[in-house]
Amino acid sequence: MTNPFGVRPVINASATLTVLGGSLMAPPAVKAMVDAAAHFVDMHELHDRVSERLAALTRNEAAYVTSGAAAAITLTVAACITAEAQAFPIDAEVVMFASQRNGYDYSARITGARIVEIGPSADELRDALARRPACVLWFANSNYAVGALPIEDVVRIAREAGAEVPVIVDAAAQIPPVASLWHYTTEVGADAVIFSGGKGLRGPQASGLVLGTQWIVDRCRAHASPYQEIGRGMKVGKEELLALLAAVEWSLEQDEEAVIAGYEQIVDRWIVGLQNLPGVVVERRYPSEAGQPHGRAIVRLLTTCVWTRDELVRALWEGDPRIAVGDFRVGDDEIALNPQTLEPGEDLVVLEALVRLLGRSDDPAPTALGTA
Repeated sequence: MTNPFGVRPVINASATLTVLGGSLMAPPAVKAMVDAAAHFVDMHELHDRVSERLAALTRNEAAYVTSGAAAAITLTVAACITAEAQAFPIDAEVVMFASQRNGYDYSARITGARIVEIGPSADELRDALARRPACVLWFANSNYAVGALPIEDVVRIAREAGAEVPVIVDAAAQIPPVASLWHYTTEVGADAVIFSGGKGLRGPQASGLVLGTQWIVDRCRAHASPYQEIGRGMKVGKEELLALLAAVEWSLEQDEEAVIAGYEQIVDRWIVGLQNLPGVVVERRYPSEAGQPHGRAIVRLLTTCVWTRDELVRALWEGDPRIAVGDFRVGDDEIALNPQTLEPGEDLVVLEALVRLLGRSDDPAPTALGTA
């Protein structure tokens, strides 16, 4: 990595986190981005052609590239509220399950819409739909499953209610499986689904994808750049357009079963390599932190371990090479090792670093504050 600023690269055994740059772009996406940068184009025409191709690839009626999944939430909610630019009513409502409220609420509320919370009750959903809200926003992540109705029930109830309220699914990190690209819309019947372009698809970090009905996509475009509307600051360049298309094409060509089997082999190596270290219990946990269909290695530090969880995370981060591990959606005494974001051979580097640190019997505090 050419780095004139001294910012060290990271071996990412954590997840496709925005704070770590999402994912590494697939080689065809990098090439497409470079090629696009060398030409001027009619952006309306390019959006048309890319959207048509993405819709066909993903078995959807329509598709639209955004500047990220959060921007896609804003644009799809705006599309559900009104077809007219700069004409947002002050009484628009977005229905969400209380258990699914999260930091991305703001992406919906930026339109001026008010979040209406409901519990995991069909009757509560029917009552909310009777008020004819702008949409129902549902988050596809196993961590949000408790306290919410399944998406199949949400769509069925919305259709039975006859209120013509669209159902929007945020599935930003739900690839793999790649079938998520059509599952929520074509198979389940949601009106639109949202993905991050820079996570499992391995496209540009500053890209997202809306898939679904033609009317929602048309309205998303009307609210977005190059028009001076709510999405003007959520600009998508020709580089992101063509790179995300290349990433989707590349993703659909992969042998997903083999890729996931490779992830599981890495998890197995971690478990075998760490299981006999003092003060440590290691196990496979399924699914991933975002509910993707592959395992992670969970390392639990017992009271007899010389490390605390935070000390160990810091030592890995400050070591050489710098290593990021998961310390969220696990216990306070656990770290998670995720194979999804690793390049070939990096899993062994992570294993070696952990064996070196966890095999110590002395006070780790000085190492945790310096280079491990």
